[in-house]
Amino acid sequence: MVKKLDEAERAALLASHPAWTHDPERDAITRTFTFADFSAAFAFMTRVAMLAESMDHHPEWSNIYNRVTITLTTHDADGLSVRDGAMVAAIEALV
Repeated sequence: MVKKLDEAERAALLASHPAWTHDPERDAITRTFTFADFSAAFAFMTRVAMLAESMDHHPEWSNIYNRVTITLTTHDADGLSVRDGAMVAAIEALV
């Protein structure tokens, strides 16, 4: 089982990725990405899906035309974990 981040670790994650919003009720982080069109948004989702599969950590997400909203939390930890931090960094590297 993956360990949930403590307060200091959570604060460090949020500080290093200010574009992501923390949802304290779920202990999750969310970000909406906007692209030129649906094709660009879908291509981004495909790249994230490949990352998620390779990292065995899958996001909650939605797509509306040129927008992709991603929410990350570790269900096994009942909140944010190091897996979410690694996924955020990998997603940010794609943008």
